[in-house]
Amino acid sequence: MRKLPLWLGGAVASLAFSTSAHAACDVQKPGYDLTGDEAQAVYDCLKSDLRAGYQNGPKRWIPEEFVKDYPGWTKASAFPAAPGFHGGRFLMTYVNSIGADEYLKYKPDNVVVPAGTKLAKESFTVDDDGKVTKGPLFLMEKVAAGKSPETGDWYYMMVASNGAPQAVNVVTACSECHLGNFGEQGGFGYPVEDARIK
Repeated sequence: MRKLPLWLGGAVASLAFSTSAHAACDVQKPGYDLTGDEAQAVYDCLKSDLRAGYQNGPKRWIPEEFVKDYPGWTKASAFPAAPGFHGGRFLMTYVNSIGADEYLKYKPDNVVVPAGTKLAKESFTVDDDGKVTKGPLFLMEKVAAGKSPETGDWYYMMVASNGAPQAVNVVTACSECHLGNFGEQGGFGYPVEDARIK
């Protein structure tokens, strides 16, 4: 895989990704009031459309197989994690076979992330009126030591809900948060505790 620049030129998405409403999945309460089961029901309603959207069009600097393969990886969320990071979006996390054993331990510290570990996080929002909106696919890949020291040897990528790759400053938009908040976890950033696979 070619090295991705820290700054991907062009129009900066700055976390204002292309999104689209999905009325068929709307709920009768604000997102912050959803139970895990209710969040899962929204995800089940959205899943096929989310995945079809992420697959649309060329991915340019993002490896096509990354977007194509992640649905076959290990699910690392029992249900979509409650809003928090990633712009208050619900997240459904998947991890590839290289990183699954380490990730699913959900260790609080001393995490050793194997090079080649990949994470994919599907996302959606539910606003205060219960309106559901599809969100981007967040992607992470752990690369060989020293390959990207400014990001803790993580590559970060994003695909909008319509399949367009998103150009962002991965240092300020991704790495500073992951390493600042989850550095002791190797930069992983696990789902909230009640959403973890038991």
